[in-house]
Amino acid sequence: MQQVKTGDTVKIHYHGTLTDGSIFDSSNGREPLEFEVGSGMVIPGFDAGVMDMVVGDKKQIHIPFMEAYGPSQAEMIMDFPKNQFPEDMTPEVGMQLQMSSQDGQNFPVVIVEVGEDTVKLDANHPLAGKDLIFDLELVEIAASKPLIYMP
Repeated sequence: MQQVKTGDTVKIHYHGTLTDGSIFDSSNGREPLEFEVGSGMVIPGFDAGVMDMVVGDKKQIHIPFMEAYGPSQAEMIMDFPKNQFPEDMTPEVGMQLQMSSQDGQNFPVVIVEVGEDTVKLDANHPLAGKDLIFDLELVEIAASKPLIYMP
């Protein structure tokens, strides 16, 4: 049987949970995730977790945060003046917003604290600093990039 190797395009069903059991993502009810192994399309721990699987295999993998979305970075948490929010908006903890950097790039932030004059925003990935658990089922090894011989 063919085993997954770097360069293969695979289709996989997954169910992702945190170590406390809470679900953060799943392909349940959707098409399986399709990606090229080793291309950087998924987090490193997920890439490594599918290696050597064969179609029909099911397994659970544990991905430490350093092989997922990395650590939560203190410099990604910032205070933002409350008076710069639109007048008709009441900032609340947990609210997700889109911010724009000076070069026009949009990025998501979450309100983590509301103070008297400032609102603390967290621009870290929501899964930064968290270990992840995935239940995987390999559905298909769709294709492999052909090796190119160059004399």
